[in-house]
Amino acid sequence: MKLSRLSLAFAAGTIAGCMASGSPTPAQAPPPPGTKPPQAEAPSPAAWSRPLLIDRTDLRIGTTVEFGRIPTVGELHDVTLLPGLAHVVISLPEWPKDFASLEPLSQLPQGSDLIVVLPGYPPSTAAAEAWNYINASLRIILVVPGPPPSVTVVTDLNAMRRLERVIAEMNDPSRSGFERLQRPLSFLKRID
Repeated sequence: MKLSRLSLAFAAGTIAGCMASGSPTPAQAPPPPGTKPPQAEAPSPAAWSRPLLIDRTDLRIGTTVEFGRIPTVGELHDVTLLPGLAHVVISLPEWPKDFASLEPLSQLPQGSDLIVVLPGYPPSTAAAEAWNYINASLRIILVVPGPPPSVTVVTDLNAMRRLERVIAEMNDPSRSGFERLQRPLSFLKRID
């Protein structure tokens, strides 16, 4: 009696398994010689316009969230739902116009840090000073197109408390013009 129940259960399971798997995939001919196999679609150029930041001293396993604009307070709240949030990276296409647009950044979730990548030199002293009023764990990286246009700009950069590094994009790297800069300086040369 037990053997017949066991056989019946086995047969029912086998039939259910075969039905769930569907029909087998038909055989396909190999691709003709000289053709490339299908590959995953390459990321769009817009995906490469924002940098991937890797901090070799950061040994924690965590999630990095990236924005191409200043996120809203609601968006900053939503990222708290991600497991292991470590970094929020913001790559801005231009300097913010005023401090009011920066205020949501003060709502950064606890335990994570904010890395902001800014292009070019600050358009004014007020634009540089506005970053000093953000109440968050903030690191600023500035990517500039060459030496500073004036000593006043270097003074503005030195007054930015959270400015971590200046990266100068130059064909011929030179410290000329950066002598008074009190932050680490790196150089970038793009080769297409």
